[in-house]
Amino acid sequence: MIRQIIKIDEEKCNGCGLCIPGCPEGALQIIDGKARLVSDLFCDGLGACIGNCPEGAILVETRKAEPYNEAIVMQNIMKAGVNTIKAHLKHLKDHGEMGYYAEAIEILKANGYDIDALTQEELMPCGCSGTHAKSIEPCQEAKPQATGEVHSELRQWPVQLMLINPAASYFDNADLLLSADCAPYAFGDFHRRFLKDKIVITFCPKLDPDIERYIDKLSQIFILHEIKSVTILRMEVPCCGGMEVILKRALERSGKMHFVKVNVISVEGKII
Repeated sequence: MIRQIIKIDEEKCNGCGLCIPGCPEGALQIIDGKARLVSDLFCDGLGACIGNCPEGAILVETRKAEPYNEAIVMQNIMKAGVNTIKAHLKHLKDHGEMGYYAEAIEILKANGYDIDALTQEELMPCGCSGTHAKSIEPCQEAKPQATGEVHSELRQWPVQLMLINPAASYFDNADLLLSADCAPYAFGDFHRRFLKDKIVITFCPKLDPDIERYIDKLSQIFILHEIKSVTILRMEVPCCGGMEVILKRALERSGKMHFVKVNVISVEGKII
């Protein structure tokens, strides 16, 4: 049947990643510096990602897409290159679509692809990597900590951007920390290294759907207060890059300029 589905203009796409949080189904990934639709199967065609694209690179087109046809999808996937093929295969496995996965493998074999190279786990990064199950061994290099209570460095409440009042007086002359929700869990010395003497705002660009409201709230903070410094603490997963884009648009909307320090944390808790 004919249905609506998104289409990405690669000439216009700058790889900013702002569309990724608008696609909770995980159909979009940033691969080779461009937004890619890696699986028609999970694109509902509603275009939730369109409003988040500052370049107007995402459109809705009407084409054959239902019932789902892996052979048709694979023709587009193969044109996009090896990295997109790997991401598509990983995407199918992550969502338990093993029937379509097996069909994709047969199509790739018929087109002369090296299946072993395409299906090695370590070579198959999925754009929704924040959902991947992974065991993390405790760091053996950490020095024993002194006994006694470790004090919190939190200076205000609330901390979630959705709950924060932009007019709150604690923003006056503040050193501002924008922290991804996961970062304090991943980085063990979060309070001493990043939170000390700062006002913190935390949010997740992947799970929180109202990106425009976040941009507006942040812009109001910059309009209403003198902010001394701005630091971002984000995770290494691709969707976390949306934090930088949201801040950039908030600064543009407020008419303010700031040097922004960006710290990226690995899922193992290292600063990278």
